[in-house]
Amino acid sequence: MGLKIKKSVSIDDIIKGCRRGNSRAQAELFERFSARLLGVCRRYVGDLAEAEDIMIGGFMKIFDKINQFKGEGSFEGWMIRIIVNESLTYIRKNKSMSVEVSIEKADREPDYDVVYNNYDSDKLLKLVDELPIGYRTVFNLYVLEGYAHKEIAELLGISTNASKSQLSRARAQLRHKVLMLEKTLKKENHGKKQS
Repeated sequence: MGLKIKKSVSIDDIIKGCRRGNSRAQAELFERFSARLLGVCRRYVGDLAEAEDIMIGGFMKIFDKINQFKGEGSFEGWMIRIIVNESLTYIRKNKSMSVEVSIEKADREPDYDVVYNNYDSDKLLKLVDELPIGYRTVFNLYVLEGYAHKEIAELLGISTNASKSQLSRARAQLRHKVLMLEKTLKKENHGKKQS
């Protein structure tokens, strides 16, 4: 029995195949990028099933609009923009973006090292997931996707000042959450030292 080595297909060949409507090329594109694009959806929509639906709809749009990709810039970046737009469309249709939550004023900056050294990135991203939808969306677009406030305002149909305000509130709420984690960790560590 001979060993079969799967020939690696270049992204350019996959794009060409998708432009011709080739189902194998579409399956290869989905296989290569679905986990990454699902991660993008999850940053905007907390529910996994909803995020998967958005991702599938996003892939359908990618296949439908693939001829619009002109080869300028990153193909992955082009796909991410489509997925982000699909996520934002879903949020606008199904969620209230105007959720505001009062936050306690943090009287000091948290000791981020204490938290970062004791929590992995998944737990820290969970803090972002716990933000109200409006705060989380602006935070993700600005911090993780690199959009400017003007672009965020256009995408969400809000003012630039509203985008800046939502980001500021998101950061304040995250700072408060990190302070709470820091207190919990210090209590736990103090308890371990006394044992």
